[in-house]
Amino acid sequence: MKVADGERARRELRSSFAATVIDWQRIHGRHGLPWQHTREPYRVWLSEIMLQQTQVTTVLGYYERFLQRFPDVAALAAASQDEVLGLWSGLGYYSRARNLHRCAQAVVSQHGGQFPKSSEQLQTLPGIGRSTAAAVAAFCFGERVAILDGNVKRVLTRVLGFDGDLSLAAQERALWTEATALLPDQGVEAYTQGLMDLGATLCSVSAPQCLLCPAQSLCSAARSGMQRSYPVKSVKLKRSRREHVWLWLAWCDRVWLVKRPDRGVWAGLWSLPELPERAALQAATVDWSGGGEWLPSFVHTLTHLDWTLHPVRWTLPASVDNAQVDACTVQFPEGRWFSLEDALAAGLPAPLRKLLSA
Repeated sequence: MKVADGERARRELRSSFAATVIDWQRIHGRHGLPWQHTREPYRVWLSEIMLQQTQVTTVLGYYERFLQRFPDVAALAAASQDEVLGLWSGLGYYSRARNLHRCAQAVVSQHGGQFPKSSEQLQTLPGIGRSTAAAVAAFCFGERVAILDGNVKRVLTRVLGFDGDLSLAAQERALWTEATALLPDQGVEAYTQGLMDLGATLCSVSAPQCLLCPAQSLCSAARSGMQRSYPVKSVKLKRSRREHVWLWLAWCDRVWLVKRPDRGVWAGLWSLPELPERAALQAATVDWSGGGEWLPSFVHTLTHLDWTLHPVRWTLPASVDNAQVDACTVQFPEGRWFSLEDALAAGLPAPLRKLLSA
């Protein structure tokens, strides 16, 4: 009997959940975001990439600046990576910017500047995963396909009472199957936007506003009072610690910046040379002219890392000759001198931009 009751409840959910979400979205959902009310794939794709792991309020300014500089996919493809990273600087998760650039180039070179129209084809492009491809296909081409970003996972696992461990690929696939089964026959755009809006506004991580949620009566987690138990993900990200001296080498109103490797933290950005400890700084600067000024240390928190940085500004006298300057910078290859204005226009890590702007 319990099995029959459970299956009946599931059928009821599938028949009413999508309609409930669509009706709520049309009245109470978000309608004023700049990437809404367009079927232009470039704009929708750009917003989807920027919104990954980033709040809407942060994205808004970056989105407008990107469109001003790169109004279409061809303009983005033609830009240099430094230019793209410079506009992205401060938005974080810089692999998104590098993949954004690569994807634009692939759209131009492989698809004549036109985004593919199916989610399956979109997934073949750099940096476009299954959920992003589905969002672009649903919003731009009306494809009946499920999305499953972080907010939507939280909404659906709570509504369904889905307690599978999403650290496991098999359980992730099972949730995709459930998400697809809930799709409406019509109105996929409003339904998809509604799921996003519920996750971003009412169905929050720690303080869900269940009394305002249109799906409260359908939600397994709300009925059991177990909202914070979903989604289930047993594997936790291991955090690490790192500590460096950050050398701000200044000469004639310029700063020496080095290009970071293509992999790892801040990949491809321009940054200050790093030294493992103060003793290393003393050894490196033993024959240098000028002097160093220690600036306040700080901890920069990344997704997986707490990074303690000790900035020191070493100012070389304007009178030193080029040979002396070269003897200093040779220790930090892959670098060049920037004026402050040019440095701030380049792709910089957020804490360095803040340091140079102070």
